Amino acid sequence: MVQDSAASEAWHSDRKKKRGQGEYTIKDYLALPEGERWELIDGRLIRMESPTTVHQFICAKLLTVLNSCIDEHELPCLALAAPTDVQLDMDDRTIVVPDLIVLCDLKKLRKKLVYGAPDMVVEILSPSTQSRDMLWKNQKYQFAGVREYWIVNPDEKKIIVNLFTEPKGAFVSRIYDFEEKIPVAISEGKCEIDFSEIKRKMEKLYGN
Repeated sequence: MVQDSAASEAWHSDRKKKRGQGEYTIKDYLALPEGERWELIDGRLIRMESPTTVHQFICAKLLTVLNSCIDEHELPCLALAAPTDVQLDMDDRTIVVPDLIVLCDLKKLRKKLVYGAPDMVVEILSPSTQSRDMLWKNQKYQFAGVREYWIVNPDEKKIIVNLFTEPKGAFVSRIYDFEEKIPVAISEGKCEIDFSEIKRKMEKLYGN
């Protein structure tokens, strides 16, 4: 990705002349100015805001617990946090950057990105991403082959867990709160996340 504000202005001016939303490709995505955070979904470039410290705290805790469990049980998986590019549909029109993924088909792991759907995705909501994460991405992840999708809402202290195990586009959904232990379905009973511990540490840092 290219750097500095002049390069950024030049890039956006040039691409607007040549492309419209729905027409961008991975080549355009990779040419984006350094330091700007974007996703490419079905040929549409979507700017991403910088995450809050609460967001980063939750993501770091989840990453630590998941990788510890993976190591403890010697699971053939890897948990990775953002920014990790995921070429979700294995085409040139979509690159998503989930907050956290768990990949168990390690043949999809490349040096610069993940090529194909992860087994598990976690997105941590913010006001700017809520609609996209709950609707648009839910559908994208489901039909790309993600097996388990967690949507964490720090403001409401709720977690939606969607399991994409049903036929014909159906899925199982359950809502948890920050007092519960949540099983990680793809681990087949070996891993769980104790959100009460995350909540306790959040309250110590940020108050109620």
